[in-house]
Amino acid sequence: MNFFTKYIVLLFLSVFSFAVDLQKPKIYEEQNIKGWVMSEKLDGIRGYWDGKQLLTRKGKKLYPPKWFIKNFPDFELDGELWTKRDDFENIQNIVMDQKPSKYWENVTYNIFEVPNTKGDFFKRLDKAKFWFKTHPNKYVKIIKQIKIEDENHLNFYLEDIIKKKGEGLIIKDPTKDYHTGRTPHVLKIKNFQDMEGIVVGININEKTDLLKSLVIKLDNNITFNLGNGFTKEQRIKGFKIGTVVNFKYYGFTKYGKPKFASFIHERKD
Repeated sequence: MNFFTKYIVLLFLSVFSFAVDLQKPKIYEEQNIKGWVMSEKLDGIRGYWDGKQLLTRKGKKLYPPKWFIKNFPDFELDGELWTKRDDFENIQNIVMDQKPSKYWENVTYNIFEVPNTKGDFFKRLDKAKFWFKTHPNKYVKIIKQIKIEDENHLNFYLEDIIKKKGEGLIIKDPTKDYHTGRTPHVLKIKNFQDMEGIVVGININEKTDLLKSLVIKLDNNITFNLGNGFTKEQRIKGFKIGTVVNFKYYGFTKYGKPKFASFIHERKD
């Protein structure tokens, strides 16, 4: 192996060594959830604290002010950087800025997991609770977990969150040890399904010269045209090839394409 090849290998390893292996929820499809807990699914930027720094779900480094992460522990945390409901674009602009602004004062770090800690879910959360009890930080919150009484209780809570412009719920089996990857022991519930795709093409309306639709490529290489959900400003400004977008949909066609897809927002994390 010559010097150039070694350099390329080291560069490749350095780029991909920061990938974060986190817990990912599956979709709730009326599984048996007796004894489970539920909490609101916050629509913000996921923040993984590795004991030294905050990273996005894709391993991209974040640049919070020093006062924001004051008294953070030397062990891992997983949570959501969030301001309020229906505020994703603002949250993303604040959190993804490499020069932290004063607007970080409006952000809170909402902890929902303590990765790679022994014990069940409640014991893991207790580790974070005990730490911040003696190392206070007003920007840190532990997301409240509610024991699910029955299906009616679950549906009532979901409806209440949706009415308040919340995104949905996360439900979890609290008896399980910590594990990573897409798991059947952590589920998400929304009033719609959503996913992400990459912009690989742009269609312009010939009459208006505005954005008509985006050609979106999914992880399984299926492509489709996304033309709904854009504001007038977004149709004027347009999007760049390679942009990652989040969209909602209601099932799939027989060709594997999302049905009734509608743009939600761009993802920069």
